[in-house]
Amino acid sequence: MNTPVVNSTDSENSKNNGTRVGGKTTAIVLIGHGSRRGQANTGFEEYVAAYRAAHPEFSVSHGYVELAEPFMGDAIRAAAREHECVVAMPLLLFRSGHAKNDLPLLLNEIRRDFPEREFLAADTLGVHPDLCDLVFRRACETDLIAYDTQAQSEAKGLENTAVIFVGRGSSDPDANGDFYKQMRIFSEGRGFGWVLPCFIGITEPTLDQALNLVARARPERLIIAPYLLQPGVLIERIRDQLEKFRAEYPWVRAAVAEPLGMDAAVLGVVHERIRQAITGQTALPCDTCKFRVALPSQAEHVGGLKALLWSARHTFTHNQAMPHEHAHKPIRKHVLVCGNVDCAGNGSIRALAALRSGLKRRGLLKEIVVTQTSCMGHCGAGPNVVVYPDGIWYRGVMENDIEELIDEHLVGDRLVARLVDNIM
Repeated sequence: MNTPVVNSTDSENSKNNGTRVGGKTTAIVLIGHGSRRGQANTGFEEYVAAYRAAHPEFSVSHGYVELAEPFMGDAIRAAAREHECVVAMPLLLFRSGHAKNDLPLLLNEIRRDFPEREFLAADTLGVHPDLCDLVFRRACETDLIAYDTQAQSEAKGLENTAVIFVGRGSSDPDANGDFYKQMRIFSEGRGFGWVLPCFIGITEPTLDQALNLVARARPERLIIAPYLLQPGVLIERIRDQLEKFRAEYPWVRAAVAEPLGMDAAVLGVVHERIRQAITGQTALPCDTCKFRVALPSQAEHVGGLKALLWSARHTFTHNQAMPHEHAHKPIRKHVLVCGNVDCAGNGSIRALAALRSGLKRRGLLKEIVVTQTSCMGHCGAGPNVVVYPDGIWYRGVMENDIEELIDEHLVGDRLVARLVDNIM
């Protein structure tokens, strides 16, 4: 595949006037997810270097959504100080919360700081046939199937070959749906006996489940094709699971293909998305977006305000507080119970014990944190209980109110109206 190049007009402008597109000096900021593993970040930065080398007509920099520096907001602002137009390109496989919410919200904020600049958001890599062809080439590199990639000769005997198409998985059904579409495009016309989709994280079906199904089909060959950008902990996890499969089913020849990796096909799609953003050829489709459509078990995400609040909180917690070595799942709620003399005399300590006991029985102590506080300034109204991030202050909360408080508010997100003192 040939990597797309800018048209001659843009190339000429870039030579004469710096990085000019449409009369404006233009910078590209490639955005990666970010990882605690330096090796993963190095792999992403190799993409950045390769794209910069392939397209010297642009000023190319990079930033991360989370877990690494520089933060994407800092990178975009730095580019805006030097250039009239900044194109933010999320180098992510599919559209999910980072591309749909985090990046657009950040760009809206930056536009207020740089009203004279133009900011464009390119699409993710998304569903693309060139990437399907690359996955097939990676499958052929396992040597389990005979295929001459130079002569483009037809592969033989694929009717007895199974392929497990493995993705990371997302909490966004839209992204998972695009993964299934990509898998289907990959399998069309290839002649494989079986092509099964699965995920190595976040959602189901899992790789273990797919391997169990394949074992029942008794194929001669099995290729696990990771639809991932680069090697890392997920590839290691896939290889570990394959070793267990080989030990249990030694008669099946099996191998793990390499991830997409550094390839002209990937860089070509990156450039295509950037050109589409610059020329205004694409817009973000929201027909199946979980923030716009009430999909099963996802209805609580619907609504622009909720989507933006979720995105703002998510961005803040990940980017303003860099992760520590033992980063864990964020808590859902923080409950403050006054333990000062006045409230304690009215029974707050017994209520506190009942609250912790009730959450422990429900297995919620890691999701809902309870803290005993000193005076909260509402003496005479106690026992006082405050629930954050909801900003709800309760008064007169007794031991026998705790079960209702847990079930209604902490679990069900419904206020216990008779106890409400104030809403912040």
